Amino acid sequence: MAEFSIERTETPTSAEQRQALMVDPKFGRVFTDHMAVIRYTDEKGWHDARIIPRQPLQIDPASTVLHYGQEIFEGLKAYRGKGGAVTLFRPEANAARFAASARRLSMAELPEELFLGSIKALLKVDHDWVPTNPEQSLYLRPFMISNEVFLGVKRANEYLFVVLASPVGGYFSGNGSIPVWVSEQYTRAAPGGTGEAKCGGNYAASLLPQQEAADHGCSQVLFLDAKERRFIDEMGGMNVMFVRKDGSVVTPPLGGTILRGITRDSILKLGRRMGLTMVEEPLAIDDVFRAAAAGEITEAFACGTAAVISPIGEFRRDAGSVAFGDGKTAGPVTMKLRNALCALQRGEEADPFGWVHTVSL
Repeated sequence: MAEFSIERTETPTSAEQRQALMVDPKFGRVFTDHMAVIRYTDEKGWHDARIIPRQPLQIDPASTVLHYGQEIFEGLKAYRGKGGAVTLFRPEANAARFAASARRLSMAELPEELFLGSIKALLKVDHDWVPTNPEQSLYLRPFMISNEVFLGVKRANEYLFVVLASPVGGYFSGNGSIPVWVSEQYTRAAPGGTGEAKCGGNYAASLLPQQEAADHGCSQVLFLDAKERRFIDEMGGMNVMFVRKDGSVVTPPLGGTILRGITRDSILKLGRRMGLTMVEEPLAIDDVFRAAAAGEITEAFACGTAAVISPIGEFRRDAGSVAFGDGKTAGPVTMKLRNALCALQRGEEADPFGWVHTVSL
């Protein structure tokens, strides 16, 4: 593992304070005491790898990230496994996607060794923040920004990589199915764009349609393809899947506009191992409305690192709405997949894929 210098905070959170903060942590509102930092310049390459007290970043107002948006991030979780062990789920897949995002944004690529090393080094220092509650986890947010002081439009020659950690519960409030608004005015990504990259600009572009969804009483927004405004792409921050009445599971195929979700990929592989028929094919939104109304599609769910698997109760759009199943509770296939995935992530079941990594503390 890469060597990280360690600078511990002089004001650590007490065990009592930490316990109180972790009773019901709101997603992304509570943070651990430390963060990982690595710097890059074209001259030195990656250097100055440190674990330091969590603190504000100091950047110049001419820093290129503030003007041209060279920024990427990842999301993964640490779990409390058997015997108190701390585990990670498919972190090498996050490292590979992070490198792919960097290539698309013309940023310096962080080697997998440093990506994984930064997370493990941070967990060694802040492992007490990994929740013991099986419904909670420690969300890890690696991100990288361009940090050259320059106002010209070009690839930056300096970058800053940081990892934050945040104990979290569920992404959505409540335990029932969520309503989703179908955006027919706005799109998330176009062919040749940055849809496959996990960059901040994609999410910034989703905020207005997400507000539109909230105005219609929905928890999330669903985007259609930019070319025809006909086929389902993905949701504002996660992928989407559907269950047909024969028990098969279908999701839109990857094609450059949909994020290569690690949870999505895990569900496809896990479902096939469980004997389910897992299908990747284009889904027209009108066909989904008709199939759901006719009982041909019986379940729908969102999937992603933050959401894990969250049942969708209904789709809404200007022309009307349609429910999946009873519109209120998760369907049996959704729950079968969710329980199997969570059991695998938490080390409660055997891992036939080699996805679970135990962190040496």
